[in-house]
Amino acid sequence: MNEPESLQQAKRGPDGNLFLIGFMGAGKSTVAQALSALYGMEIIEMDGEIERRAGRSISDIFATLGEEAFRQMETELLTTLEPGKRLVVSCGGGVAMREVNVQAMRRCGSIVWLTAQPETILARVAGSGSRPLLEGHKDIGYIQSMMAQRQPKYEAAADIAVATDGKDAAQICNDILAAMKERRQGCGQEG
Repeated sequence: MNEPESLQQAKRGPDGNLFLIGFMGAGKSTVAQALSALYGMEIIEMDGEIERRAGRSISDIFATLGEEAFRQMETELLTTLEPGKRLVVSCGGGVAMREVNVQAMRRCGSIVWLTAQPETILARVAGSGSRPLLEGHKDIGYIQSMMAQRQPKYEAAADIAVATDGKDAAQICNDILAAMKERRQGCGQEG
């Protein structure tokens, strides 16, 4: 007996490419790994791919070449991606700040904004030394300020938004699929 299309979709996961955006510590890497494990999607971890291509760490790129050079590397990576590959791309926290990046993501996939409260962000990044923009500023006030500056860009870029506070990766993946299904239905598309 044939399964309904909605059940088939739930088993195979998202169609096309997914770009996970959001503030550092929102859960992009963790959710990308879960989507890959659950649905066989290929992962591109943008920061890791940039480090591989540049032959140096993100912190070193910021220190020696500057933030603008790093942002250009993000744009160059996004413009090489093609639609329909079933990639899950864990984007750096600042990717959605450049309109050229948003257009590149829209051209070849759906954009999912992962959100979290500042307290959740601080708890997740407190022990990390790989967050150049937070070095010396790991406190709620600074995180709230940065998040407030970025929020309008995240909102404008996102096809859907999913909160990650207090949820495990599997629940967040389910929430993403449900939000995508709801969006498709709202656009008059089936399943």
